Amino acid sequence: MLSLVLPAQVRCAEAFGDPPEATLLPQEEPAVAGAVAKRVREFTTVRHCARAALRALGRPPAPILPGERSAPRWPDGVVGSMTHCDGFRGAAVAEATVFAAIGVDAEPHGPLPDGVFDLVALPAERARHGALRALRSDLHWDRLLFCVKEAVYKAWFPLTGRWLGFEDADVTFHPAGTFHARLLVRDAPLTGMRGRYAVAGGFALAGVAVGRAAPAGAAGEYVVERFAR
Repeated sequence: MLSLVLPAQVRCAEAFGDPPEATLLPQEEPAVAGAVAKRVREFTTVRHCARAALRALGRPPAPILPGERSAPRWPDGVVGSMTHCDGFRGAAVAEATVFAAIGVDAEPHGPLPDGVFDLVALPAERARHGALRALRSDLHWDRLLFCVKEAVYKAWFPLTGRWLGFEDADVTFHPAGTFHARLLVRDAPLTGMRGRYAVAGGFALAGVAVGRAAPAGAAGEYVVERFAR
């Protein structure tokens, strides 16, 4: 399903459970030593997906260790992103010569818990919420907003090494399944990101692929605005 929100050059793999063949490499085991069983299963399966995506990219299996703020550390020459929630684990990778960063997020497609939308949404986003609900009442736009901001952060942090709060991105949704996130951070190397969103299989999905150059025919869809190379 991640391929619905990412360009064709990105390789994706996903799982809807925790297959018995999913195992950790020895270098990864200390990262979850002493963790609860649910955390170990998520950590293990999402790395199983990451190695499947790496194989699809023509890369050998490699340990995916958590780095600063738990961001995954990918093999040299690779950019990627991982996501997991109840019932879904997924990973996406691409060549670093093609993309500067990738961000993906998946969430159960249901309304956010009470009070969370007000924490996530800017006043302008709350003002647009009613129009979105009128446009597609079957979509939980509050959950999609959360999903998009998570994906944007996952692409932002590897590029900048800086925190990005929910209040630092103003997201505009477009009916065709695309979004634009205007970044409200001063002295940042980029001003916005464009990506895609979708709902499939009971999950809300969002993806960003920050391009180093515009893919042919993409009309800038996946290219960051004014990215400092």
